[in-house]
Amino acid sequence: MKVQLIMKEKKMTIKILLVDDDLDILEQTKLMLESKGYKVVTANSSDEGWKKYQQEKPDIAVLDLIMEEYDSGFILAYKIKKASAEKKIPIIILTSVTYVTGLKFDAATVEEKEWTKCDAILNKPVVIDELTKIIETLISIKQSNKQVNK
Repeated sequence: MKVQLIMKEKKMTIKILLVDDDLDILEQTKLMLESKGYKVVTANSSDEGWKKYQQEKPDIAVLDLIMEEYDSGFILAYKIKKASAEKKIPIIILTSVTYVTGLKFDAATVEEKEWTKCDAILNKPVVIDELTKIIETLISIKQSNKQVNK
C-alpha cells in the first residue's frame, strides 16, 4: 500500500502536455492518464499546444501528428525540442497515419528521432498501458541523464 502511494505521488509530479485536435480523443486520453496518476494539461491545436508548453513547462509532451496540417505534430515537436534543449523534453507522437494511409513512421533509430524530433511514435487508437509504459521509460531515461550530468 505504501509503495503504491509513493508511486502515485511520483506520477502526480509528472506533468504531461497532451495535444490533439480530436476533442473526444483528447478528453479520453486525458482521463486515462489522470486515472494512472499523471497531471495532464491539454490543448486542441498546435498553436494552443505551443502556448501551453511555454506556460506550463511540462515534463513530457504527447502530440497528435495531424492537426491543422499533415505535419503539425512534427512542427510542434521541433519547436519544443528547440526551446527545451537544456531540459530535453521527451516527446511522443500519436498518429493514425499508418491506419489511414499505410505509411509507417517510427522513432527507433537515432536518424528517425532526429528527423521526427520525437522519442516515440504510437499508432492510434491509444492503448493506455502501452502509452504509460513509454512515458515511464522516457521519464526514467530523462531523470537518469539528469543525474549523470550533475
